[in-house]
Amino acid sequence: MTRFISDTPDPRALDPDAAGPDRGPLGVLLVNLGTPDAPTPAAVRRYLAEFLSDPRVVELPSWLWQIILRLFVLTRRPAVIAPKYAEIWLERGSPLLVHGQDLAEGVAQTLRDQGLDVRVELAMRYGQPAIAGRLDALMAAGCGRILVAPLYPQYAASTTATAVDAVNAHLAHLRHQPTLRVLDRFPQDSAYIEALHQSIRTHWEQVGPADRLLLSFHGLPQSCVQRGDPYFRDCMRTAAALRTRLGADGQRLYVSFQSRFGAAPWLQPYTQATLEAWGREGVARVDVLCPGFLADCLETLEEINLGCRRAFLAAGGREFHYIPCLNADPGWVRGFAGLIARNLAGWT
Repeated sequence: MTRFISDTPDPRALDPDAAGPDRGPLGVLLVNLGTPDAPTPAAVRRYLAEFLSDPRVVELPSWLWQIILRLFVLTRRPAVIAPKYAEIWLERGSPLLVHGQDLAEGVAQTLRDQGLDVRVELAMRYGQPAIAGRLDALMAAGCGRILVAPLYPQYAASTTATAVDAVNAHLAHLRHQPTLRVLDRFPQDSAYIEALHQSIRTHWEQVGPADRLLLSFHGLPQSCVQRGDPYFRDCMRTAAALRTRLGADGQRLYVSFQSRFGAAPWLQPYTQATLEAWGREGVARVDVLCPGFLADCLETLEEINLGCRRAFLAAGGREFHYIPCLNADPGWVRGFAGLIARNLAGWT
């Protein structure tokens, strides 16, 4: 007869009332795109190497793209982009990281004030703080249930999907994985739309309404949408909801797409080309809001507020106003905390 000898099991392991994955605090992992550690060519190069090596971001054959990336992009672009980061860098660091940390802290405090035992961590898909480290921190705090909330109101494979990919890749090596939920998009969420509406109204109360209000979303290659990416549809849903919320002023609202990279056609109309055309047409004043970005970053502060401002004024426009992202606006913190709480329903 074969005999099996083992250590005596801990009686607590057989106790159904012992602490388990459904008993610790709840975890919330906020995920944004990422940022260099510093506004220097070396830091930008490290960041771009990770970001642009993601096959969700650049959908070319890896062998071909890595040749282009290593020989051309990473040898030239960091020196061009680093000064742009330096123009927008805050005393506390990268605007994307600073505003993201403030949002995470505000959401955590709001949820705690509601009596919820919740831990909130901010992670970046590329760069620091990394997803793996923040997941480990949540699990070390006893979080057996984690809500992953990518900070993208509109879903795209190159943003939301790759964030979820990274979460799952880290957890794939664990013997005991936490229970996961994903807040994958919220393009028409009432709290999100109301926060955007209030930011516009507050701006107009200070300086009056513009001739035209341009919603500039981050661009995406047209081929991605043709292959089934829902991003364009989500952007249009946000625009439609905000137009309705603005009432009669909704007729001032237009939509465009920014941050094109490479030679392939992207979603149109392009933001800078639209602003230049308006300047030539005699449109005197425009306001620009970037609702796809929840935190100000290089694409909003440098590309829009500096570059597109110059382009519009040079084309004949007289007045350009950039309306900041929601960042950690108190109204948005409360609204986002409410959205998070609704997605924790059943766990709380």
